[in-house]
Amino acid sequence: MTDDPSRRKVLKNSGVLAGAALLSGAGGRAAQASPRTAAESSPVVKLPSGRLRGATEGGLAVFKGVPYAAPPVGALRWRPAQPHPGWQGTRDATAFGPSAPQPYREGGDQVLGTHGSPPFDEDCLTLNVWTPGTDAAKRPVMVWIHGGGFISGSGSMPNYSGETFSRDGDLVVVTVNYRLGPLGYLYFGEEGAGGNFWLTDQLAALRWVRDNIAAFGGDPDDITLAGQSGGALSVAALAGARTARRPVRPLFRRAILQSPPLGLKIPTRSESLERTAAFLDILGAKNVSELRAVPWPRLIAATFDMFGRTGRWGYWSTPFLPVIDGVTLDRDPADLLLGGAGADIDVLIGWTREEANFAFALSDPYAAATKEQVLARARDTFGNRAEQAYTAYQEARPGARPVDVLMDLITDDLFRMPAVALAERRAARGRPVWAYQFNLPTPAHGGRLAAAHCLELPFVFNNFDKWSQAPFLAGLNPRVRDGLASTMHTAWISFIRTGDPNHHPMPQWGRYDQDTRTTMALDSVTTSVGDLAGYWRRLHHPAER
Repeated sequence: MTDDPSRRKVLKNSGVLAGAALLSGAGGRAAQASPRTAAESSPVVKLPSGRLRGATEGGLAVFKGVPYAAPPVGALRWRPAQPHPGWQGTRDATAFGPSAPQPYREGGDQVLGTHGSPPFDEDCLTLNVWTPGTDAAKRPVMVWIHGGGFISGSGSMPNYSGETFSRDGDLVVVTVNYRLGPLGYLYFGEEGAGGNFWLTDQLAALRWVRDNIAAFGGDPDDITLAGQSGGALSVAALAGARTARRPVRPLFRRAILQSPPLGLKIPTRSESLERTAAFLDILGAKNVSELRAVPWPRLIAATFDMFGRTGRWGYWSTPFLPVIDGVTLDRDPADLLLGGAGADIDVLIGWTREEANFAFALSDPYAAATKEQVLARARDTFGNRAEQAYTAYQEARPGARPVDVLMDLITDDLFRMPAVALAERRAARGRPVWAYQFNLPTPAHGGRLAAAHCLELPFVFNNFDKWSQAPFLAGLNPRVRDGLASTMHTAWISFIRTGDPNHHPMPQWGRYDQDTRTTMALDSVTTSVGDLAGYWRRLHHPAER
């Protein structure tokens, strides 16, 4: 893409081009609140389901805890999301709704800290909206789907606040809560029924946005769906969804997939039923009817036992997974971005250089891994070429221990190579796709985490003040940190607004195509690299050029 003058003018007028000055709130449309919003301490919008009263926060109109589907409780537990009945009068929307039930430990872990905090409740199907004004401006819309290994997270977390994107990009931002863990991912194979209740939630939220976002100053025909990790997998899964009103068009126009675990083998119906049987056994229940009588805290507690039942050495633990049920999901999510409605969606996709360090770098048992153990794991991927692959990974990191080889292998298996494969396949079809690799390592924990899974998140949102309790950010150089955050945050805004992440003064970021395979390396020095993952791509797929 060329940086033509007319495009620069569009970005400048939208509050993107001027970079750090605009991001700090100085000048431009993005820094100006709508007159209507600025004058109202309690903005009100009227929707088909009822009136909502929000609050003004930092010059933005904010609406929290907005129900987008009926509470999935009682007989609706493990049923597809159902329409919300609406309400009488004016509903208060100044406080977040409860997050989906999930495991919780005070203080969290030594990498991310906490990722979802009380209150938790099954009645969790709500979303939150940030907007510069409840007017008719028809702003681009960003919908964020959080990740969390399919068991944790919340759209109500301060980390995922829509404030920075809304203010800096003049965007309407929506974050979503959806069912997690056993409540969202168990599959029962009931006659004529599907699974993936989490997906029905997200689809209901996306339809809510399409039908209601104009009241919040948003453009229902200019929606970007963004997510990270399990949330990025969700973005791909939703690419095949269409509106009944417009059956030829997708529900969103652009997609941002951050660290999508596209290397996961999505279970078949029979494989998912085996997992469900293990869960029933843990709780001593015979069927879904008995399980519906179990209080949700007991269901969540059983998650810890599921780790033991489903875990395998050398693999990222995922006790609950989506299912190819033939009803809500009929193929691998990545395939939905290649044909049909998903083919016309603009895609920005990327990964962190050491994704797997998040889960394995601080583990004492894995630190003691032997070469023989790692070779056995490598055979799952490379077969009789495992020795060759082990040597290649070892030579790429002088002094590498077996666990270092293992982590690089898992990173490639689960994240990098599948993301590259999706970019390759879209490029072969002439479909727009931009790729990046986040390289900046964190000095936390003696540097062992490197550029781990999730590390790019505070850079994308450019809101380090909201991540003060996250251990993995300790020790980052503020100048480098803030410079890269400004570059990435502005690139994401540019992509959301125009379908192209380029902006001044970032180096030119070309589309990923079959000739150059351009990938943006995001680091203390940001550089556009041709075929950045080429050596590893050919190692995994020797027939490729």
